[in-house]
Amino acid sequence: MSVKLLFLGGIGCLVVIGALTWCVTARAGYESAPYTVVESDGNIEIREYPDLVLASTEAKFETRGSDGSFMRLFGYISGDNESNQKIEMTTPVLMEPDSSAAKGQMGFFLPQGIAEAGAPAPKASNVTIRKREGGRFAVIRFSGVMDAKKAESQESQLRTWLTARGLAAEESSERAGYDPPFTPGPLRRNEVLIRLKPAAQAEPAKAP
Repeated sequence: MSVKLLFLGGIGCLVVIGALTWCVTARAGYESAPYTVVESDGNIEIREYPDLVLASTEAKFETRGSDGSFMRLFGYISGDNESNQKIEMTTPVLMEPDSSAAKGQMGFFLPQGIAEAGAPAPKASNVTIRKREGGRFAVIRFSGVMDAKKAESQESQLRTWLTARGLAAEESSERAGYDPPFTPGPLRRNEVLIRLKPAAQAEPAKAP
């Protein structure tokens, strides 16, 4: 029995290692939004992002793209644009909830070469091209299937961390996912990002 359990345990480890390797390799195949890490503390980082260009559309957060938002953006990069140009997929997919947190904007970062050359205009009226202004962001990273409850819990932890360090941040936040929907929850990379206020305009963060 012990030999059988050892064998099964070994197979399980190989499956986990294989799945993890696949996820890392899959992510490495996509251009990712660039950033510089300014400070790191466990699963929290302070990052500096440059200006980025996004293809964006309205989305309902809890549907995780099943409301058609993901396919509208995928259609745009697949050639549904004025140049009929195919554009490589990138990571992460960004969600920017509105004040209700139930819906907002879903965005794909456009590859740097496309952004610099000038992104082709979308054919669909519900897809827009816009600039995401660069700056300094506090970011918390976590795994699992990201829903509103988990994202809000992670954001609360991040804001507590910011308050403890006296860093002033914007009230709004962003949510980022790096993996396709069939990726097992424990292997997923999710993030909540909060833009920090410029030092010249920042006010001391208030304790909750």
